[in-house]
Amino acid sequence: MLTDLYWHERRNIIISINEKLKEKILESLFSVLPITCIVLLMSMILVPMEIGTLALFLMGALLLTVGMGFFQLGAETTMTILGQGIGGWMIKRKNIYLIIIVSFLVGAIITVSEPDLQVLAAQVASIPNMVLIWTVALGVGIFLVIAVLRILFKVSLKKIITIFYIALFLLSFFSPDAFTAVAFDSGGVTTGPMTVPFIMAIGVGLSASRSDAESVSDSFGLIAFCSIGPILMVLLLGMIYHPSEATYNAVEIVPVITSQDVMFQFLQALPQYIHEVMISILPIIVVFILFQIIAKKYSKRQVIRMSIGFIYTIIGLILFLTGVNVGFAPVGNLLGSSLASTNYSWILIPIGMVIGYYIVKAEPAVQVLNNQVEEITGGSISASSMNLCLSIGVAFAVGLAMVRVLTGINIYYILIPGYIIALILSHFVENVFVGIAFDSGGVASGAMTTTFLLPMAMGACLAAGGDVVKDAFGIVAMVAMTPLIAIQIMGFIYTRKAKQLEALPVEEVSDDIILLEDEENENDI
Repeated sequence: MLTDLYWHERRNIIISINEKLKEKILESLFSVLPITCIVLLMSMILVPMEIGTLALFLMGALLLTVGMGFFQLGAETTMTILGQGIGGWMIKRKNIYLIIIVSFLVGAIITVSEPDLQVLAAQVASIPNMVLIWTVALGVGIFLVIAVLRILFKVSLKKIITIFYIALFLLSFFSPDAFTAVAFDSGGVTTGPMTVPFIMAIGVGLSASRSDAESVSDSFGLIAFCSIGPILMVLLLGMIYHPSEATYNAVEIVPVITSQDVMFQFLQALPQYIHEVMISILPIIVVFILFQIIAKKYSKRQVIRMSIGFIYTIIGLILFLTGVNVGFAPVGNLLGSSLASTNYSWILIPIGMVIGYYIVKAEPAVQVLNNQVEEITGGSISASSMNLCLSIGVAFAVGLAMVRVLTGINIYYILIPGYIIALILSHFVENVFVGIAFDSGGVASGAMTTTFLLPMAMGACLAAGGDVVKDAFGIVAMVAMTPLIAIQIMGFIYTRKAKQLEALPVEEVSDDIILLEDEENENDI
């Protein structure tokens, strides 16, 4: 009898989750469709592609769409809930040493699990992969502790983040030039699809224990710190190792003729990404099991639901990584090299901006952040507004990256003014927008950036005869920087309009609302 009840309950949970899965896949389709259409249009007008290459891309787009749907639902039912649970549990213990130890271990473990970091580590010469990965993990662990302590002791985000960015740029002047762009890119790839939902949720769990006015704004900012830590640690590592070069393996387009060849390419790559994802997700599953044993936080129904969520997360990441690496990366490289080889290579800039505008919508971690922002702010900052600002920011970032590819401009000429503007803006907007903006920077530079935009920049750089290490690397860092400015400008406008409404007499505000409603009714008629 108990067994029948267990299976009946499990069946109901699966049905409920599958209903949401349909919604998530549909959302993913609308995110991926624009970039797919752009590539198809370019293949017909500017960059002719072989049918096999185009088939690889379309198959990759299909896997990407389904994978994003599975991942977003899995993250929603596991990472977010687990992160909030750990954050709340740490506060209730009221033991500062326990909070420090748990925050450090969780930050390091989740970082080692990040697939994007493993991709970047494989491209950096002179430093062993695991040395680089654990250096970045150490940076995230230390700075997650700093971020948590900032929330607990109510330290101003604006002040502390300004201090760390000044220290970061000062330190970068003592690191080898060829390694600077790689260091800044490491901060972007660290906050990917595995880390963002988990670390965001920890911030929510921590701030939920406070009832003061700043608790909502303080729930943001953890991702920002987890982006700074890796950059600082990798810059220090560069000074110790004195690397002479950082390389990136050029993406090769595998010749395919039949539809069976296309399927074979994906099936051949599948075991590699299954292995990567299982290694990535295993530490988080261990954290979940240990937390449940120690805290006994979740009911049997919640454990079943979260276990299914882990399965969905695994499926989603496997499909997503296989799709973008096998289907998207080769096409990105081909687009970049083909456009840069023409007499009108400048067209790379507007095309890169259009691709950047739409590609950020396909980042799974971006959608997780946007939904959490909308939920935490009670809808005052909508997911659609966040999407628009991030798209505009990333469009400018990719445009600037293509300018660097074509001209060889030093990355400092872009990053230093950009961060100065972002830090100045942080003193003119509300704290909540500062936290959201700096979190958005880390989130925007995810898997799609490393597997499509970076190969595109590399292909263009090689075709233009530039230095790949100095000119192509750094695109992740710029994608991480521009949302800081875009979101804070949105926050400044939003705050100014809110203050103007508050200054109006109640009667005028009511009349304005009635007038707007009348205009809407007239338009409907």
